[in-house]
Amino acid sequence: MFKNSYCFLLIAIFILLNACLSKNNTSNYNDWKVFGGTKENTHYSSLKEIDTSNVGQLKVSWVYHTGDADTINHSQIQCNPIIIDGIMYATSPSLKLFALDALTGKSKWVFNPKERNKSGMDFILNNNRGVTYWQDGNDKRIFYTAGSFLFAINASDGKIISSFGNDGKIDLHDGLGKDVKNAYIAATSPGIIFNDLIIIGSRVSEESDAAPGHIRAYNVKTGKQEWIFHTIPQPGEIGFDSWEDTVAYKHIGGANCWSGFALDEKRGILYAPIGSASYDFYGGKRKGNGLFSDCLVALDAAIGKYKWHFQDVHHDVWDKDLPTPPALVSVMHDGKKIDAVAQPTKTGFVFLLDRETGKPIFPVEEKNVPQNSELIGEKLSLTQPIPTLPKSFMRQGFNDSDINNLLPDSSYQDIKKRLASYHSDNVFNPLSKEGTVVFPGLDGGAEWGGAAFDPATGLLYVNANEMPWVLTIIDRKTGTPKTEKYLDAGTRLYMQNCVSCHGPDRKGSGNYPSLIDVSKKYNEQSFAELISTGRRMMPAFKQLSDEEKKAIASFVLNIKSLQQNNFVSKQEPVDTFRNLPYTITGYNKFLSKEGYPAIKPPWGTLNAIDLNTGEIAWEIPLGEYPEFKQKGIITGTENYGGPIVTAGGLIFIAATRDGKFRAFNKRTGKLLFETDLPAAGFATPSMYNINGKQFIVIACGGGKLKTKSGDAYVAFALP
Repeated sequence: MFKNSYCFLLIAIFILLNACLSKNNTSNYNDWKVFGGTKENTHYSSLKEIDTSNVGQLKVSWVYHTGDADTINHSQIQCNPIIIDGIMYATSPSLKLFALDALTGKSKWVFNPKERNKSGMDFILNNNRGVTYWQDGNDKRIFYTAGSFLFAINASDGKIISSFGNDGKIDLHDGLGKDVKNAYIAATSPGIIFNDLIIIGSRVSEESDAAPGHIRAYNVKTGKQEWIFHTIPQPGEIGFDSWEDTVAYKHIGGANCWSGFALDEKRGILYAPIGSASYDFYGGKRKGNGLFSDCLVALDAAIGKYKWHFQDVHHDVWDKDLPTPPALVSVMHDGKKIDAVAQPTKTGFVFLLDRETGKPIFPVEEKNVPQNSELIGEKLSLTQPIPTLPKSFMRQGFNDSDINNLLPDSSYQDIKKRLASYHSDNVFNPLSKEGTVVFPGLDGGAEWGGAAFDPATGLLYVNANEMPWVLTIIDRKTGTPKTEKYLDAGTRLYMQNCVSCHGPDRKGSGNYPSLIDVSKKYNEQSFAELISTGRRMMPAFKQLSDEEKKAIASFVLNIKSLQQNNFVSKQEPVDTFRNLPYTITGYNKFLSKEGYPAIKPPWGTLNAIDLNTGEIAWEIPLGEYPEFKQKGIITGTENYGGPIVTAGGLIFIAATRDGKFRAFNKRTGKLLFETDLPAAGFATPSMYNINGKQFIVIACGGGKLKTKSGDAYVAFALP
């Protein structure tokens, strides 16, 4: 009898302890203090006032207008706001940093980085996806990047903290171990805090002139650089022998962590997803697997020391950057609970890896891929890693049976003819002068919005693009003629520097705008300034001389008074290692004559993946075209920005080009709530609680996919 009572007592204590532990574990998820919700990047909220039974009653609680949308130049807001002690911190289209009362949406202060331009600061208008908060007693700081600068701002009043770095800022050009003052360096994603360090990545050019994407950590109080991790290893470092050319590290750039980090704070491990090495589409000057490009790298967060890596694409020539930080998850495998990292990819896979060792939880097979590149000097990898599980969350190929079946017959036949002329029989086909279909596409699969993980069910939710692209290689003229006219020089320089984004006909490609009639917006001076500073997706070209910028302006703006003048080139040494023999004709989506994707729907999806089994739990189209919805067809659309998942049984996501905000049942994928936003919400929402009331807020900046630009943050709550 006593023995049974003792057992019951032990069970009761166990249940009580487990409840306490659960309470402690979930209490961290009531706020949104970090980009992605938590440093584990799970996009999870334990709030459940809003649930499956009442989500349909959501109403707009407040709207904040930043007042600086640029509708002419297609400005965006991609920011995932953070909320600390009832204050929301976020950024505007022109990269102003602001603080709001998160209960009412009323402004508390605004910091404008352009006002710091008096000292000659070169300000690049790039996209921004979030900010970072640090506190020590009454010392409260917001760290964020605008252009090439990391700023430290007083969170209480919005004033710059002049004791940090150089008068409150750090130039990201500094401290890379080489002179990159003329290279494009910015940061689109926020850094992450570990102890008194802010760790930050960067966005760099994707051309041959790219700066290296090394990861750096700075002291949060002084701005002193404390450590650097070379994403392109130097002699004597791990990974150096993965580059066949032993001097490549002196010349090659890229391999940058542009999408942010995840952090296991207890273990002190930083997880950094690394992008491809530059130039993206030709690897003849960077032979070998090229670590740490296209790798998830685990580092000791305190000192930046290498722990392990996993490469998801070898010798990448398809721009298959790891697009998002992984989610740090716990899964059941072979009867054991394992702490893991779940890394979504552009290729439509999730690699599930042991958090401490980097070893795959499910087997990964090295599969043979095509080798027959026609590009001189190219040497592709013999194999590529393919996970057996989890299963791919999108199609892994495009053939005749996948052609868009919603098109008129003439358009269908046109797509069929064009598809037959391209290389399209393998996901890892070499790029070609005939044209190669890249599918999964240049923008995923998964993109920078990332995934959401539900610890209660073990389900990972990830949205995907299913847009095929076509890349076509052309010869690139190198060298500079001894004598030429401005028009000839401008044409040559355009083909060397601009054609890969704007196309040989200047009509634009992918998400890059047309330059036809751009003379209506710019004169020679303002166009040269644009080339110097860049804007959003366009990098800065500070390495070009004033005369070279003038020559490009004469060509693009059709300045006839300049075109026949004699052009005198700059006499500076050229890094011949970066003189590549090839470029591309543009980032071209594979579209029908009507502008629809060449592939049959779905064109965008939301997927639930059971990480315990590796199986797809459910998949639904995400987004709609009104003309097809009228016919009862939900096609899905391209989407940018991620989901969040809640203890209330919900998934919230905007992301689609149709400008809607939606909530789904997390177990079934059933649509429970849908509303129109003032502009498309190409961002990840944030969820928070004030005085027992639950809010969800989303940035509505539009601007991508030919949608109108907006300037609003919209918060929803139950009435």
